[in-house]
Amino acid sequence: MNLFQGILLFLAAAVAGAINSIAGGGSFIAFPALMFTGVPPINSNAICSVALFPGSLASIGGYRLELIEERKILPLMIITSFIGGIAGSVIMLKTPPNTFMELVPYLLLIANFLFIFGARITAAIRKRRTTAEPSRFRVVTGTIILQLIISLYGGFFGAGMGIMMLAALALMGMDNIHKMNAFKVVLGSCINGVAALIFISAGVILWLQTSVMIVGAVLGGFGGAFYARKYDPAKVRIIVIFIGSAMTIYFFAKVYLLKT
Repeated sequence: MNLFQGILLFLAAAVAGAINSIAGGGSFIAFPALMFTGVPPINSNAICSVALFPGSLASIGGYRLELIEERKILPLMIITSFIGGIAGSVIMLKTPPNTFMELVPYLLLIANFLFIFGARITAAIRKRRTTAEPSRFRVVTGTIILQLIISLYGGFFGAGMGIMMLAALALMGMDNIHKMNAFKVVLGSCINGVAALIFISAGVILWLQTSVMIVGAVLGGFGGAFYARKYDPAKVRIIVIFIGSAMTIYFFAKVYLLKT
């Protein structure tokens, strides 16, 4: 790694850390940057999980007030994230990533659609109800199942994981973008953290590139979380939709270009 590559990876990680703290999708920046500097795809994927984990962890502090309000369901979702993250990362190490990559554009398309229209769908369902609200058990069960699927995906590849979590939280009925971001950074840190440990133990991490990116991701993650809470929620939602749409288009183009 030369000086130019080091600067590029640092800046990419800083931007990725900030994006992850606001809306998710930091791998959209970090993964191509690693590939551009000559890092193989499997190693790039693993390095993203390790390098972006400290940035996600740093951004938790920016949302501590939102987390205090949700102390009942959060522990269950954290446990679920650990389980799914372990399973997904093990599958990634044992399976060629190209097969799953073909599903990524469609998953991102669905996730972005759900995030855009999730609040409207939830409001329509509530308006049509003539019976009592769903039981706490049904709400918790549905939430855990969704989070297990998302964390499995996140452990395997990770790009778009934050968008998917925001979409799932919207379907749960959560409409405060700052509280949704708080959940996202905590659960995303759990998934990336356990995946990082597995990738490190498998020996697929290139530590020089990873070290440079960790510093950038921490700075970007903390700064992104600090400033995101000061924004108008409507504007933050627009940023999320823009990032999700850009990622969807990118991965559709990537998959179809690979086939031609």
